[in-house]
Amino acid sequence: MANDTQVHWLTQDSYDRLTAEKEALIANRPVIAAEINERREEGDLKENAGYHAAREQQGQEEARIRTIDDLLANAQVGETPTESGVALIGSVVRAYYNGNEDTKETFLIGTRGEGSGKDDLEIYSPESPLGKALLGAKDGETREYTAPNGKTVSVTIVTAEPYHS
Repeated sequence: MANDTQVHWLTQDSYDRLTAEKEALIANRPVIAAEINERREEGDLKENAGYHAAREQQGQEEARIRTIDDLLANAQVGETPTESGVALIGSVVRAYYNGNEDTKETFLIGTRGEGSGKDDLEIYSPESPLGKALLGAKDGETREYTAPNGKTVSVTIVTAEPYHS
């Protein structure tokens, strides 16, 4: 495979939100650097919890900037689906597994890493085995896919609705 860059599907809203988050993180760089320098001047770095906490925060923020850069660089911006009753990229799906209605789960078919963290909705990539199996499936329809452990799993869609952040 010549090109293994994965395209990330994002709504315009998600793209704009990620861009704003990245800009805010970049704008915060001098604040974190100043905090690190201030803590460094306190003396012994081995015993300086404030210094280590600031360095940890800096590392986490730089990692998030890299994640957002990757998402935005490979983004395909599209509209959130408006159609209910069919699983599409950008749909919130409620489904159950192997005929057991007690295993109901609600998730978004979309791009991992784009979530705002505001809701605890699980996200499955449209490229994942589950995502591929469900794309185009209608309410009440059962599809099968091979899970990463090699087992065949059946999944039945209860509802599929457009995602609203």
